[in-house]
Amino acid sequence: MNDGAVARRAGSAAAAVPGLLLLAALAGLASLVAGAVPGLNALLLAVAFGAVLANVVGVPDRAAAGVRYRGVLLEAGIVLLGARVAFAELVATGPVVLGLAVAVVVFGVAFVESLARRVFDLRRKTASLLAAGASVCGVSAATAIAGTIDADGESLTHVVAAILLFDAVTLLAFPVAGDLLNLSPRQFGVWAGLSMYSTGPVTAAGFAHSAAAGQWATVTKLARNSLLGVVALWYAFRYADRSTKSGVASLLDGVPNFLAGFAFVALAANAGLLSPGMLSALETTSDVLFALAFAGLGLDVRVAAMREAGLAPVAVLAVSLVAVSALALFAVVTLL
Repeated sequence: MNDGAVARRAGSAAAAVPGLLLLAALAGLASLVAGAVPGLNALLLAVAFGAVLANVVGVPDRAAAGVRYRGVLLEAGIVLLGARVAFAELVATGPVVLGLAVAVVVFGVAFVESLARRVFDLRRKTASLLAAGASVCGVSAATAIAGTIDADGESLTHVVAAILLFDAVTLLAFPVAGDLLNLSPRQFGVWAGLSMYSTGPVTAAGFAHSAAAGQWATVTKLARNSLLGVVALWYAFRYADRSTKSGVASLLDGVPNFLAGFAFVALAANAGLLSPGMLSALETTSDVLFALAFAGLGLDVRVAAMREAGLAPVAVLAVSLVAVSALALFAVVTLL
């Protein structure tokens, strides 16, 4: 590596420091408040503090580069979360959870496509973006499918804003609903993982309920996420006359990169390759990464952008959320 490349990397790392320090400050403040006030959850507080700062004061320009690492921090936390997964527990209900994840994705894509086009008269590509986002993994899925079907930027912006609105609403509503419904940690985690849109809010809502619920929520959501490649492939063939990507390329691009890391860590932990000390260190590191990432999620909440989303995409996602979460709740209570 030449001196110029080294300098650029050093400069990039230095630029990220203010933003990472901001995330650490928000996460640390949330931890202190949660420790002082019984009943408060540090992860939810981190999201709330970030949202308040972003919408009242704004994110400082110097911090923008570091705050953008929130996605990397979240993915790294999920990878290390694999150390907490016990295959013995997954074997008991794994096929059921996987079957429910597949059913949610298939039903969700068909239902949202039909609802968006026939009831709300939205454009074909907008309907497809909403269907992918609601059924698979929120903003990530909508963005991936936008590239697959060559959707315009305006449609994607409206869909993303609508998804972010429901990410914020469900992040607060689902833990409350879980307590009111008296669901077990496993039931709540699977329900949240099947119903909510984006990975970050699902993980946050799960851990807001309990550690066990957080693990089940994440595993269930990853099962849905893993189907993104299949959904992208389906849309690539459906829009074959307009798509610029081949089906195979869409399939490979659609698979979340961190899924392999999560599986590797889980396999190593369950094979006994990691000592108790290493497992404890991985779990602690995962907790820290989640706290930083959730503070970043809060900083990403923009009330103004949500207002600009328009009523139709919001209405489609609202109907979809109610229908899917109700069916998922019935299935979870019946089968788990």
